[in-house]
Amino acid sequence: CEDCGKSLIGECKLHGPLIRAKDRVIPSRARLTLPHYLTLRVLELRAGNQQILGVFAKKVIQKRTQFGPYVGQLSTKLTCYDESRLVLQVLKDGGKYFLDTPNEDCGNWMMFVRLARNQEEQTLVAYQHCGEVYFTTVKPIEPHTELKVWYAADYAKFMEASAVFIKEESDVSPLPPVAKEPVDPWICSSCGSTFATFALLESHQCIHKDPV
Repeated sequence: CEDCGKSLIGECKLHGPLIRAKDRVIPSRARLTLPHYLTLRVLELRAGNQQILGVFAKKVIQKRTQFGPYVGQLSTKLTCYDESRLVLQVLKDGGKYFLDTPNEDCGNWMMFVRLARNQEEQTLVAYQHCGEVYFTTVKPIEPHTELKVWYAADYAKFMEASAVFIKEESDVSPLPPVAKEPVDPWICSSCGSTFATFALLESHQCIHKDPV
């Protein structure tokens, strides 16, 4: 303590604790890459102060707007699984790799985009091009609307997932309905969790130390 000139273990009982000045919080790499017309919103706060985030438009985003490429670490195993996000894989040098984002300093803002649960809420389509994954808007996105993504038809086949088609705003006859997989047909034998597609189950099993 500089006031009484003593070296103490802990706080000085006479003069009290020091006034702590905290460093400025630096946003993660992923948050810094967010385009100026997009914003992150906290949708849910889970145990351990874990935030569930969503990406929302601050202005109108035109149809056929491309975002990307998705930034992640190439990995043969998925170390970070979130049921609200798409599982992404790419084909590189003849091998199939996961685009893994274990933390916000390893990816870009696209890691926060949640998957679309149905055709109506889908605003983005994910696809692979030259070993990279891009998201493209499939319809105009209004302000305060959340960006949600699903696989393009060809990419869905690559990911062994069902395809979701967006109804085009034209006079062209809509595509015939695609046979959807039954709800939650795949069950993890390690923990009992259920998944809509085999690809999601396969990715989920990678988080188990001893996958079956």
